[in-house]
Amino acid sequence: MSVANPETVVPESPGADSFPRRQAATRRFTLGAPRGVVVSPDGARVVFLRSRGGDDPVTCLWVLDVATREEHLLVDPLALDVPGEDDLPPEEKARRERVREQSGGVVDYATDRDVATAAFVLSGRAFTVGLTPGSTPTALAVEGPVVDPRPDPSGTRVGFVRGGALHVHALATGETTTLATPDAEHVTWGLADFVAAEEMNRYRGFWWAPDGAALAVARVDDAAVTRWYIADPANPDREPTAVAYPAAGTTNATVTLHLLGLDGARADVDLGGDEYLAAVDWDTHGLLVTTAPRDQKRVTLRAVDPSSGASTEVRSDVDDAWVDLVPGVPAHLSDGALVWCADVDDARRLVVDGEAVTGPELQVRGVADVDGDTVLFGASLAGAPTSTVLHVWSREAGVSPVSAERGVASGRLAGGVLVVAQASLDHDGTVTTVTGPGTSTSLRSVVESPRLEPRVHQFAAGERGLATAVLLPRHHIPGSERLPVLLDPYGGPHAQRVVDARGAYLTSQWFADQGFAVVVADGRGTPGRGPAFEREVHGDLALPVLEDQLAALAAAAAEVEDLDLSRVGIRGWSFGGYLAALAVLRRPDAVHAAVAGAPVTDWALYDTHYTERYLGTPSSWPDAYARSSIVADAERPATTAAPHRPLMLVHGLADDNVVAAHTLRLSSALLAAGRPHEVLPLSGVTHMTPQEVVAENLLRLQVAFLKESLGVG
Repeated sequence: MSVANPETVVPESPGADSFPRRQAATRRFTLGAPRGVVVSPDGARVVFLRSRGGDDPVTCLWVLDVATREEHLLVDPLALDVPGEDDLPPEEKARRERVREQSGGVVDYATDRDVATAAFVLSGRAFTVGLTPGSTPTALAVEGPVVDPRPDPSGTRVGFVRGGALHVHALATGETTTLATPDAEHVTWGLADFVAAEEMNRYRGFWWAPDGAALAVARVDDAAVTRWYIADPANPDREPTAVAYPAAGTTNATVTLHLLGLDGARADVDLGGDEYLAAVDWDTHGLLVTTAPRDQKRVTLRAVDPSSGASTEVRSDVDDAWVDLVPGVPAHLSDGALVWCADVDDARRLVVDGEAVTGPELQVRGVADVDGDTVLFGASLAGAPTSTVLHVWSREAGVSPVSAERGVASGRLAGGVLVVAQASLDHDGTVTTVTGPGTSTSLRSVVESPRLEPRVHQFAAGERGLATAVLLPRHHIPGSERLPVLLDPYGGPHAQRVVDARGAYLTSQWFADQGFAVVVADGRGTPGRGPAFEREVHGDLALPVLEDQLAALAAAAAEVEDLDLSRVGIRGWSFGGYLAALAVLRRPDAVHAAVAGAPVTDWALYDTHYTERYLGTPSSWPDAYARSSIVADAERPATTAAPHRPLMLVHGLADDNVVAAHTLRLSSALLAAGRPHEVLPLSGVTHMTPQEVVAENLLRLQVAFLKESLGVG
């Protein structure tokens, strides 16, 4: 690869206009983009969230009138008499951490069946608002703090959780009825448990019946879950926060499902003895629950009798490694046909009434919506995992794409109205279009421009054809100098870094402009290549992913000139932080410096659902934990054959996902072995780093550390 016209890049100085500061202030240039889209069943309205500006973290609720193509502001949190974000109830703070929510205001909402009324919460106070132009929000006459308010299908009642109890509020009469209260310490009704929210993408704990006469409600008892304590060493007068954290091999919360009628009727739902409640779906065609046993080698779909709670097995998918939970299923066509996804012949297929309706040419990522007899789903072409294309399927028309053939698209479909949010390498951010019978428009975006266009060279690396991208400094002249290399991976299961979206490479390009050749690669375990490729990490989260990063590095040096393999650094966060530390500890011959942010260093300290999917339990498969954890690597003194390499460890002390103990234990092992390293503790910072000054300076400190460690002038 060569750069014909290198840009003149003026070195930037720290400050409000620098890329790191603007990226932090704009939450990675996502503020001001439409999100949280819901389309009314009649196709008349598109409801969505968006802040007023690209650096405004306060999210508002909007509605688009599809016929007139006019947008209307329905809820502006700054116009309401509510306290600031500092008064969020603990349950809401936990929910936002699980979904990685970095903004404030109306960050989530729920609607009735007709999408005529929405309920939302601001600082613990619940509100409803009509979803038509000119409507004004009304506060519910209930005491707070309220969590997760949800209208019933008719829009006449709102269910919500307060103090671990489930309540129903009648909008017409103002009467509030308590359906379930905690019957023991550490019991909640109507909330998601930790691993459901963190690992299963299930963020809710109650579901209305289609007629609004009953609810399915999750009861969570985490009394037996081990308590971990997250302290704030910078403020020793504050009590540590107790977190019920189910580490690998330890006891999970006990989650059961119950049917609660507004008339007082109660029934327990039969979950077949499975430990995990993955999903609950209740529509006019019936009540379905998705469950899995502790080892996740089976996923079972059960039909539940809404009167008795008795269940019958609809289908059960099994695999010797694990069975994935696929977003958006189960669902039903208008005639009641079951929509599902299953792995067949190394392809994830869309399945309708037990029959695969997509072929091996598509890897289905998930179902976005079902509109009557039409299914909207995202999929990658076989051999092209970097793009996710929206498709529709119907019995009459079969499968056809409805978004660009290259890029990353998501969408919604209802009432014949299709909403597509399209990211691409050709433009900044996402473009959200609304298309219906006889009409087409775009939702306005006020995202700030990053003023940085990544120069991405993608190719398939090595014998495994690993999706790989290389970014050089925009001012680089080919052949003028050899560049130090920076590996910039995530590398772990269920996530990609090499995608056809410009926003995915902004930070990588900024690092490149500091004088590095940046290599980004997705190895075994990452999605889009098929079930077999993902399951290559079963029993070993270390060797396959590290081998693939080094294979991509060698291929990049052969593909792109001027890469200096005698000066290779690596940086990463979370699994990427683990991979960074792993690289310098196990392959110091190939990787010469690392910045490891929030790394998982000992998998026995990470949660049950994620870790045991790949490694089993520590007692059942101890060798898998030994292979995958890196504390033992740190305990070995450096030798001539395996010299010490500079390592910076960064960790938020308030992190309740990858707790700071991971970094502290690795640091202790390094110190005991006489291996120098740096530790940067971030007081008050969780697994996210939304604070502007922290986020900006973290990037600058990483650059300084890597340049010094690699001998870059």
